[in-house]
Amino acid sequence: MRAWTGPEIPTLPAVGPPVALHDTASGEKVVTTPEGPARLYVCGITPYDATHLGHANTYIAFDLLNRAWRTAGHDVRFVQNVTDVDDPLLERATKVGVDWVELAERETELFRQDMQALRVLPPAAFVGAVESIPLVIELIQRLQAAGAVYQVEQDLYFSVSADPAFGDESGYDRETMLRFFGERGGDPDRAGKKDPLDCVVWRGERPDEPAWDSPFGRGRPGWHIECAAIALEHLGAATMDVQAGGSDLIFPHHEMCAGHAQVATGAPYARAYAHAGMVGYDGEKMSKSRGNLVFVSALRNSDIDPMAIRLALLRHHYRDDWEWTDEILWSAVDDVDRWRRAFALGAGAAAEPVVSEVLSALADDLDAPRATSAIDRWVDATLGGEGRLADNSDPDAAATLLLVVDAALGLSF
Repeated sequence: MRAWTGPEIPTLPAVGPPVALHDTASGEKVVTTPEGPARLYVCGITPYDATHLGHANTYIAFDLLNRAWRTAGHDVRFVQNVTDVDDPLLERATKVGVDWVELAERETELFRQDMQALRVLPPAAFVGAVESIPLVIELIQRLQAAGAVYQVEQDLYFSVSADPAFGDESGYDRETMLRFFGERGGDPDRAGKKDPLDCVVWRGERPDEPAWDSPFGRGRPGWHIECAAIALEHLGAATMDVQAGGSDLIFPHHEMCAGHAQVATGAPYARAYAHAGMVGYDGEKMSKSRGNLVFVSALRNSDIDPMAIRLALLRHHYRDDWEWTDEILWSAVDDVDRWRRAFALGAGAAAEPVVSEVLSALADDLDAPRATSAIDRWVDATLGGEGRLADNSDPDAAATLLLVVDAALGLSF
């Protein structure tokens, strides 16, 4: 599967500091120490609808990580999946009366357009669930050899007890796990399972559902094992530096992915787990079931500058839960105009302290609000005359900071 076309990243006049990130598993901020390229896996969309601002918030958050690593001097190996066959997609296709393949391809293309407009750096490997089926089959066979897979009727299940580290990623107690498992696509009450938390890795063929041949009979993969198989194949190492996604993926998705990979390889799945907060609208988390989605494409089609959308998201720390409002958007539209006017002046207040502040903020758990505030202060000083008209004017300030906001924050003016 092809990704989108990414922007060129300019070379900065300074090297960023080592990147520290809040690790969900330990609950602490850890300094990332990539060996070779920094390896990042960010779970992708299930393409049954358009990209909403909750999606964009997550992908922009970890685009900042990609950029912070690069400014710190690391190569980055970024991989992302597309769950282009799964129950929500099939249900949506049936409801609206379209072919599920057509729906998946259409919404995946819209996602590419949204990510390109928002200047998110593309993954080195953008892999669909369907094209990963051979990888999934191979991983299931490895789990079978380890004694970690068993059959219930026509389906295969992963035994969570096979992974001694199961539960370490989320830190949740069993009651919480069972609740989230039932709410997020699991089947804790199915008869015949050894443990209510065991998850399906191969779903046997059902009438009117897509299915593929396998040594286990015709069927399709479970959700969690797709990401584990894609990550192990395309990141090029058993242990990645960061597994990332929205906080609703902490359990069961990331816990199960880790379990599959750790049993198969005997190595930790990730050195750190990073999760973005949820974006709400009208008092609730944005979700299809609640019907309170704000779509990136709808904003773009309303002539909203994508840089204003990106800046509005950058004003919030990636780990925070927060609520989208029209006021947030219009404030960002005004801010983009102010920034453009300041950059157009050429000379301005001193740039060097701002460069240092921006790079330090992003290296400190991707603190985009602090970084954008540093630019705000420079804009205020420059538009107010300090710098351009004063003796300490920096004649190259705008040119320098345009490079920084592009490379580090992903904003283009």
